[in-house]
Amino acid sequence: MGNFRLLAHPWWVNLLLLVPFVAYFLFRREKPRLTGHQLLTSAIFALSFGFVEGAVAIYLGAAVGLLPGYAGTLRDVARLSADLHGQEILHLSNLPPSLLTVEVFREAATMLMLLSVAMLAEQKRGERLATFLWIFALWDIGYYVALRATVQWPNSPTSPDVLFLIPVPWTSQVWFPILISILTAAAILLTRQRGCMTECSNVESAADSIEPL
Repeated sequence: MGNFRLLAHPWWVNLLLLVPFVAYFLFRREKPRLTGHQLLTSAIFALSFGFVEGAVAIYLGAAVGLLPGYAGTLRDVARLSADLHGQEILHLSNLPPSLLTVEVFREAATMLMLLSVAMLAEQKRGERLATFLWIFALWDIGYYVALRATVQWPNSPTSPDVLFLIPVPWTSQVWFPILISILTAAAILLTRQRGCMTECSNVESAADSIEPL
């Protein structure tokens, strides 16, 4: 932990630490109505998409020469890449302009995909926001879990990483996005409204269908 760094770069990226706390106080007042089934199905999507995101990072690492042994097995990759841990921050300088442009558009498309799922899942604004934050948090966690399970990176919570490229590169140590994602997911779970959403809806529909005498 000797190389621990508290702040991300640029400075305004550190404001993301407020997201889980703002979400908690916002949703504590008006609890989002999210069923266990909704949380589970969206979590499956988010974690699966996180693996896809991790796979893209692996392909980029191979493309720019920072993933030795990729022609062999994943065990070969993990073994031969051991000396390169901590150089992930150099991915940007090694990306050719063509791949960097594609990566920027891919990140924008990723955000649109996550937002679209949240928009389709819920009808109310607050519940859409809660669903988006839930999906985003688990997607981010799934990304790091996928990389750790496949190429044994990150090897430490203090490993440097490039979080995002829009509008400029966001950089921090790995613990930073993971902490925010865990706290955000916890805020959604702690504040969501539990109840008989489906059953109550069915009862209301049945009551509406009864004609007055």
